[in-house]
Amino acid sequence: MPRAAFPRLCPALLPALLLLGCGESAPPPAPETTLPAAALAAVAQAPGTDRDKLARAIDAAFTREGIGETRALIVLHAGEIDAERYAQGFGRLTPFVGWSMSKTVTAVLIGLLVADGRLRLDDPPPIPRWQRVGDPRGEITLRELLQMRSGLRHKEMADPVYRSGEVRMMFLDGRDDMAGWAEAQPLQHEPGRAFVYSTPDAMILADVVTRVVAPGARAASRQQATAEFLHARLAVPLGMPSLRAEYDAAGTMMGGSMVWATARDWAKFGEFLRHEGSTGGSQIVPRGWIDFMTRPGPRAPDFGAMTWLNRPSGEERDVLFADQGPADLFAAVGHLGQYVLVSPRQKLVVVRLGKTDEADRPALVDALAEIVALYPQG
Repeated sequence: MPRAAFPRLCPALLPALLLLGCGESAPPPAPETTLPAAALAAVAQAPGTDRDKLARAIDAAFTREGIGETRALIVLHAGEIDAERYAQGFGRLTPFVGWSMSKTVTAVLIGLLVADGRLRLDDPPPIPRWQRVGDPRGEITLRELLQMRSGLRHKEMADPVYRSGEVRMMFLDGRDDMAGWAEAQPLQHEPGRAFVYSTPDAMILADVVTRVVAPGARAASRQQATAEFLHARLAVPLGMPSLRAEYDAAGTMMGGSMVWATARDWAKFGEFLRHEGSTGGSQIVPRGWIDFMTRPGPRAPDFGAMTWLNRPSGEERDVLFADQGPADLFAAVGHLGQYVLVSPRQKLVVVRLGKTDEADRPALVDALAEIVALYPQG
């Protein structure tokens, strides 16, 4: 049946119809919300995308309901700061704990030692208790630890929480010697067979770093040697003066959770990864090591070596936004919504630091995906 024509008494043209009020006119579109001056001031005058849209996306990360509390956010494009904003009480000199972003830092330290020839990726790490005759843990390789395929019984985020591997290690029976606790756990799977996300695995890697740089040393010397190695081999060349780590009573760096840096220094770390391990024209860690860190492991397509990848997991696990972001994007990701997002094709680094509960994490990820989507891919 043909659609009915406008009544004869109405003008033929829709604009005139609306102006004259003939019939029921559609409501005018809602005006776009005016941006607060502080939101626009957080964005550079000539960013690599639409300035107004970027300011709105940044503002949403601070003001949108249901995504937690954003305390710092930096967008770097082609090495330049396109946007930088802090919540009240936080600023450029504020150090932020990386939580599990610390794991990515630890992986780079391991890469430095592999490049030095002091460790081998497919050899067992130098852990004395695993080297006893007949101990099946002696088959675990450094590669498997980095890809979280150790097979050790480390159940993350267990219920009840006091049974979680990371909680027991950091706050209960393992707190005085965290790596010792992690290394003492039995095998649950054959090494290499299964991906199991594990903060204790990262703590073992931090212990490996310390055993290499301070063999046989006591706790205070272990801590000093590792701190000096972190400073000299990473903080200084990357220009990250705020980079620090916490240590347990045994002098082992808490490399799975407690590395600190300012937002700008976390952004420098992201730039270093984007440039495949180089900064200022100097290759700090081999390009092949960053490629290894950002290449899917054999048991988790969305995880490389202590680094999350923007790819489907094949399971009920969506850490990033594989359905809408570039496939080469990767990230250091930490508890309570810490992110260093790196998109090489877009020449982009996005750092978000704050406090977001697990239930609100998907909404936060959507807000970050909106920022990334503003930049052209290639």
